[in-house]
Amino acid sequence: MKIDATGLLCPEPIMMLHKGIQESEDGDLIELLSTDPSTERDVIKFCNFLGHTLIKKKIKQELSSFIIRKESKLK
Repeated sequence: MKIDATGLLCPEPIMMLHKGIQESEDGDLIELLSTDPSTERDVIKFCNFLGHTLIKKKIKQELSSFIIRKESKLK
């Protein structure tokens, strides 16, 4: 799943990621694209708090991308 949150500000990218997580299956990968610099901090906290895995992050000045794997609730 790919979520394009470019041009949106906090908390919208994380809200879109949360919706994507709810709509996906355990083990699915979700790519989040964002132009808001605070999204990096928010994605890390989101994954730590909810137990999902941040597989990869690529931070650039104008566009950042994150790959998150949805983990099972039974962990």
